[in-house]
Amino acid sequence: MNGTGHARSLLVLAALAVSVAAVAFIAAQFTPGDWYRGLQKPAWTPPGWVFAPVWSVLYVAIAVAGWLIFTRLGTALGKGLWVAQLVLNGLWSWLFFGLERPVLALVDITVLLVCIVALLVHLAPRARLGFALLLPYGLWVAYALTLNAGIVALNP
Repeated sequence: MNGTGHARSLLVLAALAVSVAAVAFIAAQFTPGDWYRGLQKPAWTPPGWVFAPVWSVLYVAIAVAGWLIFTRLGTALGKGLWVAQLVLNGLWSWLFFGLERPVLALVDITVLLVCIVALLVHLAPRARLGFALLLPYGLWVAYALTLNAGIVALNP
């Protein structure tokens, strides 16, 4: 890669990192409050302190995977799925904690998981590192979906 290509690649990484950080920042504005504390939760709900470190690592992986998708893979489908998952990811906290609408959040996280799985399937034969970076994210979102579904079932 020449100097111009390297500089462009770093700019793409910076832009994607800022995009992911912006989504994380916005999502962090919608936090569990009294409403959430009053809900019945599934037995497999982790303690609250687990979420920040897990999401911190996952957001870094999402940004780096996005960089690989946008600079090396370059497919429209890969780029579109990456953007879609980021938007859906950002919507979840607003729907669940901001609007206190766990059913809408469940719809969102279901579509989010479908996007992540589609992205993983797309990456598997093309970008193994991108796949490896996003696999834990997919697993975590699948787990989060079970928590969201459990809350919906326990709090009719």
